[in-house]
Amino acid sequence: MTDTVISSATKEVRIGFEQPFVIIGERINPTGRKILAEEMKNGDYSRVERDALAQVEAGARMLDVNAGIPLADEPAILAESIKLVQSITDVPLSIDSSIVAALEAGLAVYQGKPLLNSVTGEEERLESVLPLVARYQCAVVAISNDEAGISENPDERFDVARKIIERAADHGIHHSDIVVDPLVMPVGAVNSAGRQVLHLVKRLREELKVNTTCGASNFSFGIPNRKGMDGHFLSMAIGAGMTSAITNPLHEEVMQGVMSADVVMGHDGNCARWLKKYRQPVEEAGGGGGRRAGRRRRRG
Repeated sequence: MTDTVISSATKEVRIGFEQPFVIIGERINPTGRKILAEEMKNGDYSRVERDALAQVEAGARMLDVNAGIPLADEPAILAESIKLVQSITDVPLSIDSSIVAALEAGLAVYQGKPLLNSVTGEEERLESVLPLVARYQCAVVAISNDEAGISENPDERFDVARKIIERAADHGIHHSDIVVDPLVMPVGAVNSAGRQVLHLVKRLREELKVNTTCGASNFSFGIPNRKGMDGHFLSMAIGAGMTSAITNPLHEEVMQGVMSADVVMGHDGNCARWLKKYRQPVEEAGGGGGRRAGRRRRRG
């Protein structure tokens, strides 16, 4: 089965069909976070540092780093953010930008083998990003849209993913270094969005043998109880074969959905991670024993 290997200088993470699900922490992203954007633009990375450490503590096995700030020097800010995050934590990173120069700046300072986020099926993007992936021998997120935009037909999105994989092969990039994002649409706007993704993930796994990821919070956009919805969506996506997601590990409902799915799929040996997190502490001798004795007396 296909494993996508991502690494920092000292730690390796495997995204794979028979591996525990990989949460990629989404918080280091100034999009929609005005305070963070202003701080990063002004060279203040204290919030980036706090977000990195909090996400790893919450269970993220990788972190996504984005520096998309309008009218700012994105390549320089992204490179600086990557150096900082790698200095305080050993988890591998996803280097995230729509600007090719920023991707290259991030790759130039990265220690290890990162996940590059992202390439699409658009010709210009293919011809600018795939050579970077080949040169730096990293892995890449392949997003299933092209010049025609995002199709609501999941089979058309599958065809875009296949096109990217075939073009990557022309650059010597193995399919194990491609993680496909089948594109999750908001279920509040597209009622069939969940079924579309489950269908796509199964085809991508069975026919193209590639790992998958998504921006999980897109699914619940615009509806209430988003955390609960995202947790249930991810558990079903894992059942269909999804192997990673960019999401917020600080949301307990999301992490519980992922961890329980890992148990169901047999990816948490002896339920070890689940038990470590949720098993109640052993009560002091006397308290628990007294209640057990009480129950024995009532049976008698």
